[in-house]
Amino acid sequence: MSTPVLADSVRIKPDGVHILDRRVFPFRREWVRCETSEDVAVAIETMVTQSSGPYFAALGGMVLAAREAAALPRAEARAYLERTGERLIMTRPTNNHLRKAVRFVLSEVDAGGDLVEAAEAGARIGDERYRARSRALGTYAAELLPSTGTVLTHCWADLYLVELVRAAGRLGKEPAFVCTETRPYLQGARLTAATLAEMGVDTTLITDGAGAAELASGRIGALVTAADRVTMDGHVVNKIGTLGLAIAAHAFGVPFHALVQAPDQLAPTGADVPIEHRPGDEVLSVLGRRTTVEGVRGRYPAFDVTPPRFVTTVVTDRGPFAPDELGGYYEEGEENQ
Repeated sequence: MSTPVLADSVRIKPDGVHILDRRVFPFRREWVRCETSEDVAVAIETMVTQSSGPYFAALGGMVLAAREAAALPRAEARAYLERTGERLIMTRPTNNHLRKAVRFVLSEVDAGGDLVEAAEAGARIGDERYRARSRALGTYAAELLPSTGTVLTHCWADLYLVELVRAAGRLGKEPAFVCTETRPYLQGARLTAATLAEMGVDTTLITDGAGAAELASGRIGALVTAADRVTMDGHVVNKIGTLGLAIAAHAFGVPFHALVQAPDQLAPTGADVPIEHRPGDEVLSVLGRRTTVEGVRGRYPAFDVTPPRFVTTVVTDRGPFAPDELGGYYEEGEENQ
């Protein structure tokens, strides 16, 4: 099975970091070339890349920072990379994967050697590690699915999704998917559904408001989403709208499986996760077209927090855990970043 385009949408090249513009995908395949680390930060902030894309973009941004600082004394260059890393992390503060991307690069830089070569090595390691861990959690998640049936998902694209579908195929399972459209950027319609269709999966699109009715219908065997962060006490932080679907799934006896590489030890509870609030104007239009009259205000918290009582399983790269047993993840030691 070939790799869908969204699973390889950030590329580090000699002339910069090239990022597939998800704001116009799949109708147009345009690449934004970022010449500087600040260009990368702005691209992440302005939603050029989404889902796991910001992680890979952050790896690239750190490589560009190393190129920018290559002529500086080592201590000054290291401080420049640290500042760049902080800037990249704050572009999407709810998702802690950017922090991990920065750490991969800084770890290699701190090991010594040529600054740029070390940063590039760190980016390669970070890329490979993320993909390997995604394959592992995809396999564990696929094992939870019935041989046939339908999965409801919400705002979930690229690697976790790709690896789940691949793993299901290896197990002889052929789940169909129902995707919410995921307002206001329509990630479910444009990214998730497009990726599933590219992989030849039976895919149906519904409006965001139809999720509860779909769960009540008896057609859905599982609600499965990625998670931007999972706290140690089992709160799942994900795209706004996940909470409502999880409550509905709980009400109608549908299991909810949330996928994340590892629970975040720096977030003991849901209160420890900053929730990104994007400009309210973003909900007043769809794909560049205004949807309401002037004078109406918008409010856009980009994520919500689902309490553990509505979560059946948190699936990690070390296997599935009940939300109140996530401490068991670290019995094997620290995560492999």
